[in-house]
Amino acid sequence: MAWTASRGRLIKVFGWLVPTLGTILTPCAFTQDSGTLVAPPVRRQVIVSIPDCKLVVMQNGAVLRVFQIAAGASTSPSPAGAFVIVNRLTDPTYYHAGVVVPPGKDNPLGPRWVGLNKKGYGIHGTNAPGSIGKAASHGCIRLRNRDIVQFFTMVNIGDTVEIHGERDEQIAEIFGGDVDAPATTVAQAHAGSGGPAGGQ
Repeated sequence: MAWTASRGRLIKVFGWLVPTLGTILTPCAFTQDSGTLVAPPVRRQVIVSIPDCKLVVMQNGAVLRVFQIAAGASTSPSPAGAFVIVNRLTDPTYYHAGVVVPPGKDNPLGPRWVGLNKKGYGIHGTNAPGSIGKAASHGCIRLRNRDIVQFFTMVNIGDTVEIHGERDEQIAEIFGGDVDAPATTVAQAHAGSGGPAGGQ
């Protein structure tokens, strides 16, 4: 069992940290020998609204930050659905259809990549900042480079990402505005086709 002290102090007895009187213990990650208390990773939720071209980072239902994005173009829509962050890369190399672009100002991925559990799709920076606010990517979610650097520090592997292709009650509550009338969106209509081999 893992524990942390919420007040008071801990003392080491036979290699274990134990509370002194007046300490309240709650479950947490705990290391036996180092005497170090380690907090569990904070789980955050990322919600993307394709119609609003916005992404929000949330923790325990509270909005931490809203970013403007570029989503997939009509010919290469962003996949709607629930995903998980599976990797994070600093200064990624771009690979697509025989093209390799090393890290730098010409790299379409910008300075950071946050990969999703849908192969080839992720959230990244851009070398085309004018695309932000539009449906312009190959299916990935793009942020301005300064925004992806901040976003990268806010999320971890295991955090969830929900991509919404239309405005539902949850999106209207977070971003404001009205709920869309029921309709099939381009992203949902193409979701079964497998999309491009790699988003951008």
